[in-house]
Amino acid sequence: MQEPALLAAVDLGSNSFRLEIGRLEGGRIRRVEYLRETVRQGGDLDADHNLTPAAIERGLCCLRRFARRLAEVAPVRVRAVATQTLREAGNREEFLRRASAVLGGVPVEAIAGAEEARLTYLGVAQFLPASRERRLVVDIGGRSTELVVGRRMQPLALGSYAMGSVSWSLSHFPDGALTQARFDAVRAAAGALLGPALTRYRRTAWDSAHGASGTLGAVAAALAAAGGPRGVIARAGLLRLREQLLHAGHVDRLELPSVRADQRAILGGGLAITLTLFELLDIERLQIAQGALRQGLLHQLAHTPHGAAPAAPSASSAP
Repeated sequence: MQEPALLAAVDLGSNSFRLEIGRLEGGRIRRVEYLRETVRQGGDLDADHNLTPAAIERGLCCLRRFARRLAEVAPVRVRAVATQTLREAGNREEFLRRASAVLGGVPVEAIAGAEEARLTYLGVAQFLPASRERRLVVDIGGRSTELVVGRRMQPLALGSYAMGSVSWSLSHFPDGALTQARFDAVRAAAGALLGPALTRYRRTAWDSAHGASGTLGAVAAALAAAGGPRGVIARAGLLRLREQLLHAGHVDRLELPSVRADQRAILGGGLAITLTLFELLDIERLQIAQGALRQGLLHQLAHTPHGAAPAAPSASSAP
């Protein structure tokens, strides 16, 4: 019997680029290959908000390596998307055009924040048990944070907000110093940014909280290394981790062997955003999910006739 066709998702994130190749088997997508590279384009926009030549070249070099792995996947079964950094970059069309050429003509889309949130929810929800409970899904990326409340595979309310571990580490912890005043400044800025949208994600709107990996995965790894449960973020653990960062006083003095060096540099902004969301949304416990944006892309590829346009978001979305 012939094996199901390969599907591939390319996620051009603000901090990392990721490639996921899989097959649909028994109603689930089985991973065949996964690649991740830290590109950190989100920290390399110039004064005019353009990607610098160095950032463009880092991205294209990564995609050239991805392209070699995509040689066995039909282009119609590949979807490549870019997120907040390419939404913001003034020269995004130049980069997207060159990125598409590197990937053999596969279109590279700078998707809207609401679409990123929707796809992330699909990626997370497909790995959760069947249930009627309402789920809050949180994804803290390099330059944006997505919040979704949904039930089963249907997002009910979603939004994307311009705060991320890379951008807010640069703006609130620019020299790497870690102080209580800077954590307080993040909380104030996040509260102002989310504003009235907080009612969409209030504690009475959901039954369980789940986080896509990336920033939240790094935070969870640091908590597990300190003796906490694996794959879970608890508010008490976050408070202890903040004290550890404040005691170190600077990212260069952090002793967190479980956190990669590239993640350690942006842990200040990522932890500050995580703590703020726990406080504002009254989260006590958040489970790290198996899925993320790329699994949402694969799910859509598997359930959309080839050549058809993807479905537009149907949930209410924040501005």
